[in-house]
Amino acid sequence: MDAARTTPNGLARPARRRIIAHGLLACTTLAFADRASAAHVVKPWPEARPVPALALDDLDGRTWRLDAALGKVVVVNFWATWCEPCRLEMPSLSALAESGRTSGLTVVAVNYREPAAKMREFVDSATLKARVLLDADGDAATQWTPRVFPSTVVVGRDGRPACTVVGDLDWVGDEAKRLLAPLLAAPVPKRPTP
Repeated sequence: MDAARTTPNGLARPARRRIIAHGLLACTTLAFADRASAAHVVKPWPEARPVPALALDDLDGRTWRLDAALGKVVVVNFWATWCEPCRLEMPSLSALAESGRTSGLTVVAVNYREPAAKMREFVDSATLKARVLLDADGDAATQWTPRVFPSTVVVGRDGRPACTVVGDLDWVGDEAKRLLAPLLAAPVPKRPTP
């Protein structure tokens, strides 16, 4: 075998390319098969994982802070306008934001690295009811998600994340109701006195 035509592991380059191509095909096939059976995966927030701070500006320049929402169930959705599953999920997130206000639920939509002007245009055309926050540098998405969009972190009344939903979910459907019901039924924690 010609040394110039082999890889460090000893495989000839054409054989190695075939193995890689077959592996990519298998992964792609599995991904599409998985996508056909479920558009999302729900992962519990790891018990030992610390809760990152979350303080971002909204479209009006006001800072929204997760720690100020203690006592509410917070649905923190990370998304981008170029992400089709994100856009498909927006109407149900908007409906959840509108209906959840009376039950102690807050929905925030954290946009990944897009300009405020583009967000304002999108929000106006989509009539989005959730508060849009700007993750201008992408740091919040890096700290909170596996950097797959959409990803949504559901935070309990105690300020601790309960789970991450990776992929789009119908937020007014039965599965979302099952995810949110125990968190909404939890008692509101007492705020510490200063």
